[in-house]
Amino acid sequence: MINLHLGDSLAAMRAMDDNTYDLAIVDPPYGLGNKTYGGKDPKKTRNSQTKFAAHDWDNEIPPPEYFDQLRRISRNQIIWGGNYFPVNCYRCFIVWDKMTYVPTMSQVELAVTSFNSPARYVKINSTDPNRMHPTQKPVALYQWILDNYANEGDRIIDTHLGSGSIAIACYNSGYALDAWEIDPEYHANAVARYQAHTRQLKLF
Repeated sequence: MINLHLGDSLAAMRAMDDNTYDLAIVDPPYGLGNKTYGGKDPKKTRNSQTKFAAHDWDNEIPPPEYFDQLRRISRNQIIWGGNYFPVNCYRCFIVWDKMTYVPTMSQVELAVTSFNSPARYVKINSTDPNRMHPTQKPVALYQWILDNYANEGDRIIDTHLGSGSIAIACYNSGYALDAWEIDPEYHANAVARYQAHTRQLKLF
């Protein structure tokens, strides 16, 4: 079952029981702000390279309570952008090589995890001509995470749905997912993307 909720994930987590989910795979705001992609040029904003209007979602990182609740309601966590947050991790961290070079963007991203296993490095191209979110991650990246860190029957939570890539990967692999997105535009686009994908598969 794939459930894509419109709303505040922190408020939702407060009402959940301990260990409701087996695995949290999350990509919270890094707090880099809207002008990160343009460096010192205020005319070049993070969203100027997309077809979407500017949003304020990346102005601040989540509060400490968010991470406390995430650890409480999930047995294991994979947190993208973990190097931006005051969180602890085990020796397993994930380095994603985007295989692209943009001077004002990082060439790699780091995820911290709760797994006590060796660190991993993965190369998956981030280029997507149909990207619908300024920090969209590829479906293939989430597929790799599921293949390496999820177990059959796991229930998965994503607190920041974004473009919906994780929903497509979970659908393809048969994992149950509950995901939240607080921005109505991003939520609507992610739902539409997910529904288009599932309709296409059902035709074949």
